[in-house]
Amino acid sequence: MADKRIQIVRQGNREVCRENYFRIESEKDLLYFTFDGLENTGIVKHCFSSRLGGVSKEHLGTMNLSYTRGDEQENVDENYRRIARVLGCQTDDIVCSDQTHTTNVRKVTTKDKGKGVITSRDYSDIDGLITNEPGVVLATFYADCVPLFIVDPVHRAIGLSHSGWRGTVNRMGAVTLQGMEREYGTRPEDVQVAIGPSICQACYEVSRDVAEAFREAFPLQRENKKLLYQKNEEKFQLNLWYANECVFREAGVPKEQIEVTDICTCCNSDILFSHRASKGMRGNLGAFLMLK
Repeated sequence: MADKRIQIVRQGNREVCRENYFRIESEKDLLYFTFDGLENTGIVKHCFSSRLGGVSKEHLGTMNLSYTRGDEQENVDENYRRIARVLGCQTDDIVCSDQTHTTNVRKVTTKDKGKGVITSRDYSDIDGLITNEPGVVLATFYADCVPLFIVDPVHRAIGLSHSGWRGTVNRMGAVTLQGMEREYGTRPEDVQVAIGPSICQACYEVSRDVAEAFREAFPLQRENKKLLYQKNEEKFQLNLWYANECVFREAGVPKEQIEVTDICTCCNSDILFSHRASKGMRGNLGAFLMLK
């Protein structure tokens, strides 16, 4: 069946026309994102979920993918089944992160399938996952932080990482690439990257200590308002999309191989979970990436 598309989304005070990010899986009205650059590699299936198309209730409605935010297990189980149908896999193919804002990256294999959904995880403090085994679905989770998709079509390897401000300032994207290089021979010049939906600069106010951490970590961008815009003496607006793009470019990924979203979770909190917009009353979005 043909996908329906939402073409207008909110970005700060303006409207942005998009045709390629939003797609609705029509059987269940499941709204999700895909990236053309990743699809065009021909070797992966992927998506980034919205909060629409699931069975969760109230502030978790409806596509919540967290078992730890007060939802009924059967609701979350069904939500995963619906995501699995989009990807053409089973829920026991999915391997979940255990996010604590680290830059720890774990190599996963078919032996890890189902961990975090069907069975308990035997690891902790993992914000990034990498694999080169087909059919293993990497899964990470969001409600304002940045999803980082990495596809290496040369060595047929993938990486998926969660990057909030702590992960970004510590270069989670580069750390994930290093893990893929170590395990699979990945070279930055070969990969296709997508920086997914997350909070935009207009919505993301941070304190001086966070701003100073970014100025130290990104000396070439220290006075660049595109990275940090100073509102007053103590408050700054931080651009996580641009910061992560800088991380990948400094690591050697060509600019034309980096897709950067312009979709803000906070601006679009009616269709995306946002921790900041909801003051913590929310579910989790999911990013999923699998080698065919």
